[in-house]
Amino acid sequence: MAMTLRLPEDLDRKLEALAAARGTSKHALVVEGTRMLVDLETKTDIVIEVAASVRARYADLLKRLEDA
Repeated sequence: MAMTLRLPEDLDRKLEALAAARGTSKHALVVEGTRMLVDLETKTDIVIEVAASVRARYADLLKRLEDA
């Protein structure tokens, strides 16, 4: 899907320099960065869900350890 992205001038200059240094396009860097952010957020959500499940499953044990 097409999208217009307006960046602050300083960020655009840094992105341009990074793209040149890596021998790639600004577009490729934006896609890569977006993918990394989405992956990170997704993993964070999974970890939170697992932690909540563990806490619920072992609530009695955790309470006994807390009181020990």
